[in-house]
Amino acid sequence: MSASLFVDAVSVGIPLLWLAVLIVFRRQLIHLWYEPVLHYPVLIIESDDWGPGPAEHVSALAHICKILEGYKDVRGHTAVMTIGVILAVADNASIRTNGFTRYARKTLKDKEYVSLCRLLHKGNRSGVLALQLHGLEHLWAPALMRAGNAAGEVRNWIETATGSDTELLPSPIQSRWIDGSVLPSNVLSAAEIDTAVDEEVDLYRESFGVGPAVVVPLTFIWNEAVERAWARNGVETVITPGRRYTGRDAQGAPCCVDRQIFNGDISNSNMTYLVRDIYFEPAKGHKAEDVLTRIQEHSRLGRPALLETHRFNFVGDEQKQKESLAELDRLLSFAQKNLPSLRFVSSEELAIQFRTGAGELLEKSLPARMGVWINRATQIGRLRKLAWATGLVFPAFLIQLALKGLSPNNEPANKGNPA
Repeated sequence: MSASLFVDAVSVGIPLLWLAVLIVFRRQLIHLWYEPVLHYPVLIIESDDWGPGPAEHVSALAHICKILEGYKDVRGHTAVMTIGVILAVADNASIRTNGFTRYARKTLKDKEYVSLCRLLHKGNRSGVLALQLHGLEHLWAPALMRAGNAAGEVRNWIETATGSDTELLPSPIQSRWIDGSVLPSNVLSAAEIDTAVDEEVDLYRESFGVGPAVVVPLTFIWNEAVERAWARNGVETVITPGRRYTGRDAQGAPCCVDRQIFNGDISNSNMTYLVRDIYFEPAKGHKAEDVLTRIQEHSRLGRPALLETHRFNFVGDEQKQKESLAELDRLLSFAQKNLPSLRFVSSEELAIQFRTGAGELLEKSLPARMGVWINRATQIGRLRKLAWATGLVFPAFLIQLALKGLSPNNEPANKGNPA
């Protein structure tokens, strides 16, 4: 083959090879393109499992509010923590009294929880707390009773625990939208789900004066029937881990993923999905520095940083409480120092902008969006390897350089080069 023919073959063959690679990954690339791009870094701290409990829980939440009040973004908006509210807990004392024959519960409306409700209302009005529905209870009551009527961990929990410390239950029993008393878990009927959703939404509305706009599925296990019931009751946004688990396997682990989810995706019931995929559990050793790195990476990819944390970090052992509160304070300080254009918003506010496509948080510049799209594509492991192997990474790099020249002066915070 002559040199000219070889050059011609290469000049045609390599672009065709690049095209073939892009075609193979077209579905993921299309999803990444339609995922909204943020113009500014966005931080939302999401804390679950707050509900009926002892007085120390109120004190812990008050300390959290005080820390949040000390941080404001460049617009003057206070740092916000979303609260995944549990509306009721098992009344273990009553269950023991009735000989394990009937389930009993205590709800937020009971007089002993007036102080907690007042604090939730106050924090919500001031903007440091944003209330979200987590569940009526952090369990499916029939499953708890079935498991509790046999010797074992669940029986011991009912006999010794107050009912609010559901963290001590086996993980399958903590799920609400399955029957985790057997493994693999059983599916609930549509009728059971509809009745249960109606009940918890009604109690949420009675407790807070409005229905829930955002829901956080318990243990991130739920299904299409649950979504339909939520939507019918006015819920507009679902917090997800980026996929929908619908059951638990024989070992009790979440399983049966039936949907991959990106920020801003719309459910079949016309609700908006958000992705929460950064863990911040100080009691488990998560440090502010490590979480900050994840926040910065999300900013580079034009994504919001939704942090998952739980009540257990801030209650119980006094030393653990102090350390967790200090780590929360450090995290907010680091984030504000390293991301000066950081925005504090609630998940509900963010979802509205994603849903409408309007608002200051969204990137409008096409060159900037294209640059972020290339950054996102580099996160697909197999695509990244093929891009290096075929040389596709080099035109991607050149395209990003050109796009930077086309971007407006107010460049987005989410910038970076292909990795």
